Amino acid sequence: MSDTTNSLSPGKSASNGNTRLLFGLVIALIALLAVAPFFVYPLFLMKVMCFALFACSLNLLLGFGGLLSFGHAAFFGMASYVTGYTAKAWGFTPELAILAGVVVAALMGLLFGLLAIRRHGIYFSMITLAFAQMVFFFALQAPFTGGEDGLQAIPRGQMFGFIDLASDMTLYWVVLVIFLAGFLAVYRIVNSPFGEVLAAIRGNEARATSLGYDVVHHKVMLFVLSATLAGLAGGTKAIVFQLATLTDVNWTMSSEVILMTLVGGMGTFFGPIVGAALVVSMQNYLSHLGSWVLVVQGAIFVLCVLVFRAGIVGVLSRWLKRPL
Repeated sequence: MSDTTNSLSPGKSASNGNTRLLFGLVIALIALLAVAPFFVYPLFLMKVMCFALFACSLNLLLGFGGLLSFGHAAFFGMASYVTGYTAKAWGFTPELAILAGVVVAALMGLLFGLLAIRRHGIYFSMITLAFAQMVFFFALQAPFTGGEDGLQAIPRGQMFGFIDLASDMTLYWVVLVIFLAGFLAVYRIVNSPFGEVLAAIRGNEARATSLGYDVVHHKVMLFVLSATLAGLAGGTKAIVFQLATLTDVNWTMSSEVILMTLVGGMGTFFGPIVGAALVVSMQNYLSHLGSWVLVVQGAIFVLCVLVFRAGIVGVLSRWLKRPL
């Protein structure tokens, strides 16, 4: 009995150490984001958090589920349109408008997941891309999306009837709460029994099937959860920038979020946040370069693939031998 206890103790101690490290990093992240708007333009920070949440949603699917989607912008963009339309045309309050966008994204995730999840590898990726292109053309032709002009002047309104989001600082705290809720949801999903099954499926799908797990059911659930978080990011972004355009639903948006995830560190908790901050910063601060920004992004992507194959946070995680 004592031998068994001694053999388990180091593992339990390491697990507690990892939990404490992650908890400390989350506290540091919250502290950083709490003081950041007093030194950095709040709109820029809100853009980073929206795209970080979007990247976290893809990372949940790709990094922890092993499923590469080329069409994740469909959920982000359509949620943005639905949020904008319900807020502008139907007078929904911000929380209800975002909820409407999230519900539509979740339903789309369920439909796409049921149709695509039985395919593997590049076939799955290409099917998701095909669905996303269908959503793009729907957004281009549908009468309520505004066509190439998109939805503009989306009202921010008052959340819960008393939180006026007209102020950037007030809206910043709301976006911060939404972002942290999404981030913690990813952590909870990954560290739940459901997440353990996903890890087993990612490691060896045939063995997971032989053990009695319903692989298709778990993959569809993961797809829906990922689409839901992408919808939350898209709806929040529409309220922040009061705008929903074809760019949100275009395939290039899917490639950008893949870039954020890979650069930051696929399969890590903080990697998508670092990747989103890096890519959005390049787009903002190198905007004077025009289309050359894409060349710079491509060069960084190639550099990361060659030198930092695990991404920035992934490399740090390996050096520290701790999950980050």
